[in-house]
Amino acid sequence: MEIKEKLGALEAVLFAGGEPVEFSRLSEATGIDIGTLHSMIGLLNERYQDCESGIRIIRIENSYQMCTAEKYDKQIRTALEKRKSSPLSNASMEVLTVIAYNQPVSKAFIENVRGTDSSSVVNNLVEKGLVEEAGRLEVPGKPVVYRTTSLFLRCFGLVSLADLPPLSDLSGNSSDGQAVLEGFEGLQNTET
Repeated sequence: MEIKEKLGALEAVLFAGGEPVEFSRLSEATGIDIGTLHSMIGLLNERYQDCESGIRIIRIENSYQMCTAEKYDKQIRTALEKRKSSPLSNASMEVLTVIAYNQPVSKAFIENVRGTDSSSVVNNLVEKGLVEEAGRLEVPGKPVVYRTTSLFLRCFGLVSLADLPPLSDLSGNSSDGQAVLEGFEGLQNTET
């Protein structure tokens, strides 16, 4: 397969996937080794940028996803007649912060940190696809534990959880964790 055909195959797989596709699956499907795969994704993104395309490819942890360029957000929303999504509530941001920095965690852990019932907030975040069940704890009652999703990473403009601001940079002298929450809210929240 020549390079143009491989680039086309990569585009086709990412377009058809609609969700993040792991490096290993892309490599297997296209016959491109993983080292070359990263270079070819770079070539595709350069091509899209050069012609001011509305398409781009982003990296999310160990996968790539084809998506639209941010600068065309208004036109997309108008064409698809979508209303602007409402921002996350303070309670939702607090719960996301607790989960992102401590995952996997149970509702009881979240409620202990926040000092208030958080069941409905966690359930809402699960419905939005920002949080998912990550198994059960091996303790009496076997409570469900939660973790953030790849959609969470994409919505907040993160490649991986390692891109979260370090707690030491956010905590300052705040004993109630308000600085952590403010730093987390400062991350780009584009799709919730």
